[in-house]
Amino acid sequence: MSLRTVTIAALLLMTAGEAAASPTSRDPLKAPKGEYVIDKAHASLVARVSHMGFSHYTMRFDRIAGQFAYDPAAWSSTQAVITVDPASVSTGNPDFDRQIAGSQFFDAAKYPQITFVTSAIEAHDDGLGRIDGQLTFHGVTRPVSLDVAFNGVGPGMLGVGVRLGFSGTAHIKRSDFGVTAVSPLVGDDVDLVFEAEFTRK
Repeated sequence: MSLRTVTIAALLLMTAGEAAASPTSRDPLKAPKGEYVIDKAHASLVARVSHMGFSHYTMRFDRIAGQFAYDPAAWSSTQAVITVDPASVSTGNPDFDRQIAGSQFFDAAKYPQITFVTSAIEAHDDGLGRIDGQLTFHGVTRPVSLDVAFNGVGPGMLGVGVRLGFSGTAHIKRSDFGVTAVSPLVGDDVDLVFEAEFTRK
């Protein structure tokens, strides 16, 4: 077999895999029962906070994990547990990252994990919904609601496995969690934007 033939065959397989990886349904009831874990390579959490009213400073968290057991016959009782490493905060400035993760802000050495545990799920026919849960951050646990879009369920790359995708937003006040450093230079309101893909074990 010539190199050209091998190359064409590889490209066709890649193209077919990409097509097969597209969501096949946005109906949560079409997602099969099973244990799902977050795909860390395709998950992100971004936080935005006002800087003196001039801009919304943006930071990203690079280490996220999570899992849930899903049963379409009892989808509303699904309980997901998501964890974020506060020391993984990334602003593009390593020195500032260490400052944010330090004792003045996140105090990641004392509180090494941010955790969100779902308590209730509300879904609509358009794939939109709300997830209520308990957020533990900086040693404080408070209720938080997420506005969520279910992007769909479908096969993974090359048609292998099952993959679910979600996008969402939330809003918190950092003072609710005891993080009040350099107020009011840094705003109290924090907007959270997340993207997450899960794969079935």
